[in-house]
Amino acid sequence: MAPLVGVGAVVVDKGRVLLVRRGREPLKGHWTLPGGALELGESVTAGVMREVREETGLSVEAVELVELVDRIYREGDRVRYHYVIADYLCRVTGGEMRAGSDAEEARWVEHAEWNSHSALALDPVTVRVMEMGWRRAQALAPREREGR
Repeated sequence: MAPLVGVGAVVVDKGRVLLVRRGREPLKGHWTLPGGALELGESVTAGVMREVREETGLSVEAVELVELVDRIYREGDRVRYHYVIADYLCRVTGGEMRAGSDAEEARWVEHAEWNSHSALALDPVTVRVMEMGWRRAQALAPREREGR
């Protein structure tokens, strides 16, 4: 069995980041970034946009790659899941937020929420990727307002 290619989205809107509570394994019941497995013949950015739409009802534009990460989940010595995930910074272009497909719930979180020991119990890798995407969105915001 080979690693699967996955996509994730750091969707930033009004300084907040979008999270979903997973409805399936891996990480069932945990809060994480929207995303999932890339489909055969699908580009990485098309996969990001599809996954966000399926899980949250929102349409997004993929802005840029934030990070490429390995996510390896083990059960004892056995590898249960191995994903190589391309996490993209995204901006909302339309739609209405609602949980769908394999997400139990979707919500926006403020910067202070994911940097605290909140009830979200976020994985440290997820927090790192969120922080990187959020900071990049903040850096891009002044240029976008100026029309660059």
